[in-house]
Amino acid sequence: SIANTDYEGEISSMGDKVHIRTTPSITIRDYEIGASLTTEKPASTPVELLIDKGKYFSFKCDDIDKYQSDIKLLDDWSGDASEQMKISVDTSILLDIYADSVAANQGATAGAISGDINLGTGVAPRSLAKADVLDAIVDLGTVLDEQNIPETGRWLVLPAKAAGLIKKSDLKDASLAGDGTSIFRNGRIGMLDRFEVYLSNNLPKDVATGTNYVALAGHPAALTFASQMTNMETLRAESTFGDIVRGLNVYGYKVIKPEAMATLVFDYA
Repeated sequence: SIANTDYEGEISSMGDKVHIRTTPSITIRDYEIGASLTTEKPASTPVELLIDKGKYFSFKCDDIDKYQSDIKLLDDWSGDASEQMKISVDTSILLDIYADSVAANQGATAGAISGDINLGTGVAPRSLAKADVLDAIVDLGTVLDEQNIPETGRWLVLPAKAAGLIKKSDLKDASLAGDGTSIFRNGRIGMLDRFEVYLSNNLPKDVATGTNYVALAGHPAALTFASQMTNMETLRAESTFGDIVRGLNVYGYKVIKPEAMATLVFDYA
């Protein structure tokens, strides 16, 4: 939900390369009556996305287990494998990209224009409590504003406890979250300061210290992600009476617009 996934259909196997067509920057010039127009030929800088990562599952279900069970074990276990696959891929991506925000979108002096917005560092994380968690979210929005990032489609990923602080905060106007019912009543966070807010237990802790927490904000233009379940098969086991179910998911990702992502490093007050 937080990434650009326009290129998923181009994957057939691990090791594939997906060529991303980036949007060039068009020059705006002053117009003068009678003057000749300068026409440029925009050049798109090619970005190559390598599908170089893969995760798989493989499990065995003995025939006797299926006969003695009153549920469809293979379907149930395959469903759980799919969920665990999502969690594993999500965790690896968030760990890898959280520090990839451009320098002006992280740290104690964030802000491409202002340069004085504190988004925290590993040494000096920003302190969050229910009284100021909304201020931190507004600051993340301001940092993206100063990079001229579009307001539509912005996302924010928070750890569970930080999301809890929002529900405990003085967010009494339900319209701030794009809902007619208060957050406390329905538990839905929804929209906050133009962000679609997501809760995730897969966010890493700051690797510099291993103790501070991380929140990510951005726009889908920042991250490209492509994934494909290239193999899913059921076969008879050779060494026992039963079935083996296994699946291979290959994927790749790349931060292609780091100015469209911001990182908050914090600890709880």
